[in-house]
Amino acid sequence: MSHYQKPGRLAVRLNGTIGWLARRGISLAGSTDLAVRGRKSGEWRHVPVNPMNFANGRYLVSARGNSEWVRNLRAAGGGELRIGRRVHPFTVVELPPAETPALLRAYLQRWGWEVTSYFGEITTASTDEQLLAEAPHHPVFRITPS
Repeated sequence: MSHYQKPGRLAVRLNGTIGWLARRGISLAGSTDLAVRGRKSGEWRHVPVNPMNFANGRYLVSARGNSEWVRNLRAAGGGELRIGRRVHPFTVVELPPAETPALLRAYLQRWGWEVTSYFGEITTASTDEQLLAEAPHHPVFRITPS
């Protein structure tokens, strides 16, 4: 599960701006600042994410794959979602890829305009089998408030 699509310079700058806004209380299209302890340094790391409500749960999907925040979240077992001064601590459980096709479809319906390039040929019209084949490349975590 070493799949990862590194962001380009524009994406890095845009993510920095979106994260900066979220830390100041402005959420763009549902974006939130994810704060998670670094697995090596123990220091807080920040990245903007798009938590998604789906089937009576809340989830984080890594469109880019096995990113730093994914590896840190696995090691830490949780973190904080922040918008301005509102801080929501949580724990996570990573879902097995076999359980994520419907969730990935919903994620693409919600944020496809932003993340389509990370899913290759996969779209909201893809079959469940196609989504299942792509699922190992996009870790999904169920968020539980702590």
